[in-house]
Amino acid sequence: MLSSVTVVGSSLAGLSTARALRAGGYDGRLLLVGEEDHAPYDRPPLSKALLAGEAQEDDLALLEDGEDLALDVRRGVRAVRLDPADRAVVLGTGERVVSDAVVVATGAHARRLAAGEGLAGVHLLRTLDDARALRADLVAGSPRVVVVGAGFIGSEVASTARGLGLDVTVVEALAVPLAGSLGPQVGAAVARLHEDHGTRLLTGDGVAGLRADGGRVCAVVLADGRELPADVVVVGVGVVPATDWLHGSGVELRDGVVCDARCRTAVPGVLAVGDVARAVHGWTGTHLRLEHWTSAVEQAQVAAATLLGRDAPAAVTAPPYVWSDQYGTRLQLAGRVPPGAAPEVVEGSLAERPFAAVWRADGAPVAALAVGLPRTFGRLRRTLRPPVLAG
Repeated sequence: MLSSVTVVGSSLAGLSTARALRAGGYDGRLLLVGEEDHAPYDRPPLSKALLAGEAQEDDLALLEDGEDLALDVRRGVRAVRLDPADRAVVLGTGERVVSDAVVVATGAHARRLAAGEGLAGVHLLRTLDDARALRADLVAGSPRVVVVGAGFIGSEVASTARGLGLDVTVVEALAVPLAGSLGPQVGAAVARLHEDHGTRLLTGDGVAGLRADGGRVCAVVLADGRELPADVVVVGVGVVPATDWLHGSGVELRDGVVCDARCRTAVPGVLAVGDVARAVHGWTGTHLRLEHWTSAVEQAQVAAATLLGRDAPAAVTAPPYVWSDQYGTRLQLAGRVPPGAAPEVVEGSLAERPFAAVWRADGAPVAALAVGLPRTFGRLRRTLRPPVLAG
């Protein structure tokens, strides 16, 4: 009989799990542990509406007005250890919480540049506090902004900074941004959004270091020796799953918490959801760690059903989906782009926007991207088929 559940991580995945448990009829103790000293909030607006000043912090709240999930909440405290024998979560305060089940929803931490430690003007963007600090720097005078990394987060920050009228340069180590997830042709087409909106894009060159003046960053030094003047530097070079507290627990760790299609780890009574979870995806049949808003919500539903002993939903079966808003244009991607596969442009052209493309495997559509064509994307998304696994 399930009478106590501890959810470690209080952002979207963790809160969605708590919400799904209550909706499923669970009425036992439900502890929500959050490292940040904030109520659960939505992260996508951090790089867009909140950073631009178009949304207020209250607009990010994930708990609805009047919603009462009867949570026992610990804010501003880290989980530092998991004792698997009795599913005890040890907190940084020394408190030891024993539960019938533990849901790991600790997400991920932004990667740092070692050269930027301790320098004013150097920012990550993962948390509300990060967004507050970056916003303050962006609106102070007319800063020159250098964004390191042309992935979705870096590109969204660059877009927002340009919308504020700032001078923006994006530095990307790859020859073609997003080539790993979209392939070189489509990656190049998406990257043109930067230059078309006055953002300078430098590719194929890494960052060797930062130069400071009086404790504040003043330039980015590239691997080829060039220096880019900078008042603000934003580092967007990926994330690291927040799993350090699980070492020695028996939970398998491999770029995240390894779990099955029902979000169960190898340790009985311990599940994982959200950015930290490397789960078997019901659509691909393979282990995936997805840093997607929709995946967090879907996995929360699965985890709650698993804990409550219910068959449905048995797994996440929809194609992986992610979106990004850049320069007033929405990019939407669903499915998995096969390595080396050529895109088939089905509307518009790669030379101009809007456009939509699909990728096929064995003749079946397995991925779709639309840039500025949401209705087309909705139609293409419904046609996607799971990739056929070898063997």
